[in-house]
Amino acid sequence: MKYFKYYISTITLLSAIYICTRGSFYPTIFFIGFSLFIILGDFFITKDNKESSYNNLFLLNLPIYINLPLLIIYLMIVVFMLGDSNPNIFSSFLFNNFNLDLVYASSTINTLDAIFLVALSGLFIGIMGTVPGHELSHRTKEKFDMFMANWLLSISWDCAFAIEHVYGHHKNVGLSIDPATAKRGENIYKFILKAIVQEQRDAWSIENDRMRRKNIGLISLKNRMITGYFRSIAVSILSFLIGGFSGMMIFLLCAFIAKALLEVINYTEHYGLIRVRGEKVAPRHSWNSNSIMSSIYLYNVTRHSSHHEKANLKYWELKAYDGAPMMPHGYLTMLYLAIFAPFYFHSIMAKKLIDWDENYASNGERELARESNINSGISVLLNQT
Repeated sequence: MKYFKYYISTITLLSAIYICTRGSFYPTIFFIGFSLFIILGDFFITKDNKESSYNNLFLLNLPIYINLPLLIIYLMIVVFMLGDSNPNIFSSFLFNNFNLDLVYASSTINTLDAIFLVALSGLFIGIMGTVPGHELSHRTKEKFDMFMANWLLSISWDCAFAIEHVYGHHKNVGLSIDPATAKRGENIYKFILKAIVQEQRDAWSIENDRMRRKNIGLISLKNRMITGYFRSIAVSILSFLIGGFSGMMIFLLCAFIAKALLEVINYTEHYGLIRVRGEKVAPRHSWNSNSIMSSIYLYNVTRHSSHHEKANLKYWELKAYDGAPMMPHGYLTMLYLAIFAPFYFHSIMAKKLIDWDENYASNGERELARESNINSGISVLLNQT
């Protein structure tokens, strides 16, 4: 069972491929059911504080590897269903071999289904693509893992992540220069756009420095940003071949949603936390979560305090750290609150920040926190100054 639980995202992908092609309202029902499954699971099931030992590491890596082809197949099904292509080799292959009638599914899609199918696809790219890509991108000395990481991240057009996150964010977390650390009271929508732009810029800067040290020109196939863009272009071309121009536009929309959702996760993981420049990154510089459904689906990235303390740890090696600052709810709940109820998000997090200032922050961090509280515009925090 301790191995099997990490295959839940693989099972979810296979279920979505089947259920979402059944006809009208199935995509809508699946999206709502999937969201409630995680949110209610986090709320009602006991927290996952166990730290298990494992012998068969291949079985722990396998679901991550499987996610790549399954996610691409799922997305191409969505591209066909919402695109403007006629029956083709792809749709015929799935019908003849798996009895999946994409032509029928496409004809039954209504507006509500289309909206929820795009939303579900954005979530899937984030959960089954970006999160495993994040896990593998830290294994910088493992060529196959880096190959898989780069292709998983290419689906959301986020080649910058494997560079900026590993060599930038982990060094700068909690500092004002870190694009993935949200300030207290910061507008979520402005944060998303600012973070996307700044992460691209920082990744290019990091890669430029690396190329210069190797005496290689910036415009080269050895530039990881350029090869990363080529991977994303390849997936986009595939979506065009299967779903036509409309299908490709649907894919690009899903990719953008996935990237935006990643920034929302970044927003919630470090919201309002502060670190004095030069001080070591510690568990207190991340909001941690041991909510069980989020932990299983996200390969324990929820144990973010442990991840930032020792970024080289594999997902099954991360510590629960019950004493770390904790998110008030599970990851998907926090994501939805940040996007759709930002006022409430700021309200509940203000209470957590007051506790952090009093019980976790160093003396230097408390001084910075007072200034951040003044700039936050949040009345509860202003009263603490």
